[in-house]
Amino acid sequence: MIKITVDGKEIEVQKGLSVLDVARELGIDIPNLCHHRDLERYAACRVCLVEVVGARGPMPACVTQVGEGMVINTRTEEIENVRRVVLELMLSEHYGDCVAPCKTACPAGIDIQGQIALIADGRYEESLIRIKESNPLPLVCGRVCPRFCEQKCRRNLLEGPVGINMLKRFVADYDMDSGNPYTPNLKAPTGKKVAVVGGGPAGLAAAYYLVQDGHTVDIYEAHPKLGGMLRYGIPEYRLPEAVLDKEIEGITKLCGEVKTGAKLGTDFTIDSLKEDGYDSIFVAIGAQVGQSMRVNGEDAPGVLVGIDFLRNVVMGNDTGLGKKVAVVGGGNTAMDAARTALRTGADEVTVVYRRSRAEMPANAEEVEQAEEEGVKFVFLASPVGIREADGRVNSMACIKMELGEPDASGRRSPVPIEGSTYEMDLDTVISAIGQAVDRSVLEKSTNIALDRRGCTEIDAETMLTCCEGVFSGGDCTTGPATAVAAIGAGKRAATYIDMYLSGKEVVAQDKPYICSKGELTDIREEDYRDVPTQARVEQTAMSPEVRVRNFYEIELGLTEDQAREEARRCLECGCQDTYECKLRQYASEYKVDDSRYGAREYLALREKDVQNFLHRDYNKCITCGQCVRMCQEVRGAGAVAFINRGSATVVGTAFGHTLEEAGCQFCAACVDACPTGALMDDKNRWREMPDSTVATICPYCGVGCQLNIEVKNNKIIRSVPDDNGPANLGQACVKGRFGLTFVHDENKLKTPLIKKDGKFTEATWDEALDLVASKFASYGGSQFAAISSAKATNEDNYVMQKFARGVMHTNSIDHCARL
Repeated sequence: MIKITVDGKEIEVQKGLSVLDVARELGIDIPNLCHHRDLERYAACRVCLVEVVGARGPMPACVTQVGEGMVINTRTEEIENVRRVVLELMLSEHYGDCVAPCKTACPAGIDIQGQIALIADGRYEESLIRIKESNPLPLVCGRVCPRFCEQKCRRNLLEGPVGINMLKRFVADYDMDSGNPYTPNLKAPTGKKVAVVGGGPAGLAAAYYLVQDGHTVDIYEAHPKLGGMLRYGIPEYRLPEAVLDKEIEGITKLCGEVKTGAKLGTDFTIDSLKEDGYDSIFVAIGAQVGQSMRVNGEDAPGVLVGIDFLRNVVMGNDTGLGKKVAVVGGGNTAMDAARTALRTGADEVTVVYRRSRAEMPANAEEVEQAEEEGVKFVFLASPVGIREADGRVNSMACIKMELGEPDASGRRSPVPIEGSTYEMDLDTVISAIGQAVDRSVLEKSTNIALDRRGCTEIDAETMLTCCEGVFSGGDCTTGPATAVAAIGAGKRAATYIDMYLSGKEVVAQDKPYICSKGELTDIREEDYRDVPTQARVEQTAMSPEVRVRNFYEIELGLTEDQAREEARRCLECGCQDTYECKLRQYASEYKVDDSRYGAREYLALREKDVQNFLHRDYNKCITCGQCVRMCQEVRGAGAVAFINRGSATVVGTAFGHTLEEAGCQFCAACVDACPTGALMDDKNRWREMPDSTVATICPYCGVGCQLNIEVKNNKIIRSVPDDNGPANLGQACVKGRFGLTFVHDENKLKTPLIKKDGKFTEATWDEALDLVASKFASYGGSQFAAISSAKATNEDNYVMQKFARGVMHTNSIDHCARL
């Protein structure tokens, strides 16, 4: 034993150990990307550098042996900077997407790639669960989401984006129609109470995730029913009330009290909620006040506010709608108001928008459907006055516009054309130019600081206001946005409210590093030249002539066959190793800047290469050599090797053969050794974070290899050799790694079958065993065969073969592994 000092602490250690070995014994994490216990170390990655006092410079921890009196510092500012530079140099040549662009575009952060992969496999319930981990309202969003994800889909470079939203709706409908919709598990009660003020998408999302953390949640809503803008701002032909009710019920049944007709500032205040014993409060009252057009005559009878008009239609109130209607605005509320006006008695509806069609913020699909239904559009025009006659509006003066320079939104600013004013004859004007927060409600009932727009001021990440224990999010913080953005805000708020209720300091969580290939305009189309074209599946919609006469839902969803076909169009852009990639882990920890060393130079070998089962992405290889050395030195196969030279060196198949020709054993030892997503086995291409890991013994032979079975939603997702298994020491054959798929095979017998009248019928275990026992007396020799179960231990198998040979007089005995 020798004495050394590590990070200021003097300890005794075994002579001959490396600095890395000692650090691991002490629980100190030194990053490394080329170390494996079965391989001789040679410090290829240079990430494990440490400071050894008296040495010329930083020393690689994996090959530096400790010596008497050595003083080691594993994490100084200089060492951190050196490690950061090494990582940034690696990442300057790393071409890939840590996370699929669809997920990064989703305000709720749904694991879209995983969701779609599960649909393609027919695992609809698991897909629904995956969605609800981030978004508790898939029935809603599957119908009304603006689909930011689809705008970023790489399939746009081919024949159009994957129908992500249609697929979300499919699994949500499937779950709701199952008769047993998914209900999440709740943690043990914490005794903490949270008041959610506002029953819109932000409030509902916060409630859903807070109750799962074990907190009691009560919801306060000013309107007669929950839903916020989902109920009172979106017409039923887009979002049926019955569908919304079902989704909300799935949340409220988990909560405490739901108090509707309870308005902040009138029925309660933030202080009164605290006096009632709430430990934390989430304010999510939305932005439900229509903005003024600021033109003369705006207060004339027949001038309606878009959001009020839609709310009155939902509540069955008189709307005051005439026959000739102009809707001012270009967003989704304007489209909803125009189409609703047609359905509630208007003969003619015209949308007036001050920019061109290209600048309209409304979904293109909504605009197209409005046109199909007969809505007219006037672009590059803006109202300047409203005139009335006989106690009602009878015309609107407009001025023509032209587009100038882009404004803060990135859209070109409309500029009035002098002398171009003209009149539009009409009897109703619906203003749908935007919404705002009811500032007066917040000012008289809270001490929350407000910005110049009247929105609540919060910490941008933690969503904490200036008031102790009070958080805020959704439209009342951002101004009017989308339902999915509000849902994302509610989920994030729940995370930090839980942190607050747990007594922890409420600080922003570190964001993981994300490598990206860039925007669609940065991607070379030739990268997808080998991808087969496959037309996008479109869901059936009601014809315009029929739908314009009623409020029935106009889009009818996908069939199961259509959903699976559309799911197979996914290009799987996100790295399959995203949860386990050590390079990403260290890049996050050291907060790297992957652009520091200029634009990446990509290898000519860009395509992913799949040979039988191995999935290789050359642009993620860091040439650490672990896969080659594992294959050659540990497994003795030599099936993979370095190919090319210089900066284009990558890992390929030895001698250019297929893996099978090169002698691959399909053990996936190379995959396990790879610290990045450069090597993946094709059977586990989309890795998931398991709910649990079960230690077991491989059933296929008598060696007794120990395996760790990763389980998610009660299903096996991966089998990994146990590094500490005494029989296998982290290794396994192809059967141990990939031979457990039979467990979830749809054809697997789950009950005994007995043949009656020539047909197999289900039987009880007692019936089956009685039948087997009765046959023992009459069968023997060549009439009898025994097959041992995969559950059988070696001792069980010994008894089985003694019984077969000694009692039944047959050598026809085998183990199910060979089947």
